[in-house]
Amino acid sequence: MKRKIYLDSKPLPEAIENWHERLRREGLDRPLPPERINVIDSLGRVTAEAVSARVSSPFYHAAAMDGYAVRFKETFGASETTPIRLRINDQATSVDTGDPMPEGFNAVIMIEDVRIIRGKNISSHRLPLSEESQEGDDDSRSEYIEILEAVTPWQHVRTIGEDIVATELILPENHAIKPVDIGALLAGGHSEIMVRKRPKIAIIPTGNEIVEPGSPLMKGNIIEYNSRVLSSLVTEWGGEPLRFPIIRDNIDELKDAISDACSTCDMVVVNAGSSAGSEDFTARSISELGEVLIHGVGIKPGKPSILGIAKGKPVLGIPGYPVSAYVAFTLFAKPFLYAWQCLTMREPERTRAILSRQVASSLGQEEFVRVKVGVVGNKTIATPLSSGAGVIMSLVRADGMVRVPSLSEGIGAGREVDVELMRPKDEIKNTIVCIGSHDNALDVLSNLLKKRYPAYSLSSAHVGSMGGLIALKRGEAHLAGTHLLDEETGVYNIPFVRRLLPDRRIVLVNLVYRQQGLLVKKGNPKNIRGFEDLLRDEVVFINRQSGAGTRLLTDKHLRELAIEPSRVMGYEREEYTHMGVASAVLTGIADTGLAIRAAANALELDFIPVARERYDLAVPHDFMESDMIKALIEIVREDESFRNTVVGLGGYDITDMGKVMYES
Repeated sequence: MKRKIYLDSKPLPEAIENWHERLRREGLDRPLPPERINVIDSLGRVTAEAVSARVSSPFYHAAAMDGYAVRFKETFGASETTPIRLRINDQATSVDTGDPMPEGFNAVIMIEDVRIIRGKNISSHRLPLSEESQEGDDDSRSEYIEILEAVTPWQHVRTIGEDIVATELILPENHAIKPVDIGALLAGGHSEIMVRKRPKIAIIPTGNEIVEPGSPLMKGNIIEYNSRVLSSLVTEWGGEPLRFPIIRDNIDELKDAISDACSTCDMVVVNAGSSAGSEDFTARSISELGEVLIHGVGIKPGKPSILGIAKGKPVLGIPGYPVSAYVAFTLFAKPFLYAWQCLTMREPERTRAILSRQVASSLGQEEFVRVKVGVVGNKTIATPLSSGAGVIMSLVRADGMVRVPSLSEGIGAGREVDVELMRPKDEIKNTIVCIGSHDNALDVLSNLLKKRYPAYSLSSAHVGSMGGLIALKRGEAHLAGTHLLDEETGVYNIPFVRRLLPDRRIVLVNLVYRQQGLLVKKGNPKNIRGFEDLLRDEVVFINRQSGAGTRLLTDKHLRELAIEPSRVMGYEREEYTHMGVASAVLTGIADTGLAIRAAANALELDFIPVARERYDLAVPHDFMESDMIKALIEIVREDESFRNTVVGLGGYDITDMGKVMYES
């Protein structure tokens, strides 16, 4: 099949304007018709008309307290010196909270404010009798209440309509129903209510390579989860998702699925099959069933998005990469789900933050960069996460998005940026920002911190040991993981702290000693024994990023063997974590790479020991007394489950875990 290029690549503002304008002209942006549902099922639904009370609440005068109903005039003059007695069942009637008031009675005296007199001078209550009142009983079989204070009209009585008056407006039209609203509707006499229909969104996953979760996996298979993410977004936005079974790469099957979806749903979303590849049938299917309005939008990720109309319904073709799918679906579907329900789409909460490292971008594309956000001192710091469109974990870890304008080639480190937040500001204020070297123990620490102290979280950005210390120098992190070996002295970390942070008081707290080594596939098929084997033509290496302690360790061993980096195949290819190196070796991208033993154990790789190194947490002294850091250090020093879990990862020595190794 002949490959097709993108029909166009419109700037995002133009694409949104054209998309909205066309749907307006087609009448596809109007509110959905109403439907009648049970009030008890109406949480989150939107009223389709104003709702007025059918009955008052309460609809009778009701006692508001347990006690005695009385006529307020008969209590005039009561005091501690001149108590008044009222005959029970004649002048006073026992009532419980919620009881209808007896006819002719207009106040309630609480049970604890009366004294019951039975016959002559028989008392069972706490209030004292005056001598005068004790002498006046003329019926030894009658019961009285004695009161020491007059009451006011309607005291402790809920009068008719105190809460809701019949015909009063309970909820206006286009109101999103909250839990308390359900109570008011029921109290006002409604058992059913007219609400906007939920937008029904068809989601059609496509591709020969995708399989259902739980299916046996073979090489080339991809677990299909995008449709579940998109379905959850539809639910979150008030809609009703309808997920179709996976459609294989077959134009007729896809057209039939889109046609069926158009007949029952308000919008159709085809996931994957939106790029210009030879097996991408989405644009062709939409075109044959209707019209492709836009194919290609100037955004990254999400460029190959398709906007079209088929059989009178809007149809979206969104890319298969998870971040691309999330961004495109949010931009092009969310506004209409809100409009169809007559809801106002709130602007995301925003904050200004300092970018901790440079972001490069492509001209002509508005880029959506996922970032971690934390408050360090009086600065809000945004640290970019992985920019890959296929990295779903970048969305899981993200606190917000930074948009890089289409006419910019990037944003420099230290620049202030606008962040669209994906988490509440209060959570971000309670986030420990850790920038520096990666270690698997940090993941364990992050989990235990959240478990022991739910208000706090640990946010790690893996930029290497040098990058972490520089972040501390700039005031952009609460702590940094570091394992830098000074070749002249043979000492870890301390010389670098002294050189790079001469003006800051830094505490080095040991986390672990760990084994670094060369990772190879199980059985070591290429018989790699050491760094000298990197000179072999058939051996491909995977490196760590510049500034990482592991990179410095690699360079040290190459220098000792007089090996020029240019002679090592793969030296220029970089990973940012030990697990990234391990994954590259496991999947055959590389034959070997330097990483910690825990990473080898995690992916069942063989390990060739190279060095034992000290991994410390560098913490500015002024943060050591903060509640967040104290909580984290407490876990490191005292939590046995943390220690046991770290040891279980393999390749760790926890002899000095939590010990202060240096303080400037």
